[in-house]
Amino acid sequence: MDGLTQFLPIIIMFAIFYFLLIRPQQKKAKQRNAMLGALKKGDKIVTIGGVHGTIQDLSDDTITLRIAHNVNVTFDRGAINSVVSTSNEPAKSEPAKSEEAKEESK
Repeated sequence: MDGLTQFLPIIIMFAIFYFLLIRPQQKKAKQRNAMLGALKKGDKIVTIGGVHGTIQDLSDDTITLRIAHNVNVTFDRGAINSVVSTSNEPAKSEPAKSEEAKEESK
């Protein structure tokens, strides 16, 4: 019993560190990995350095961004800080809507 009371403050301190430091850090890392995994062509993003751009090409570890007209820059995937807006790919849904409109007008 005496040995347990000696280690009790250390155990409590480890529990406090886990819930205040380790667990939130793991949660944030999981969210970041999910965001990096969900990137797709056409997404508007901001890099860690503050460069805004649109994703033109993706590979496993690099991303090519268009930052101005005819200016493409390659970054590591880990250099992405946040996604500003995602591409909704309207090209796939527009033909279906136009076909429906043609059928309705007949």
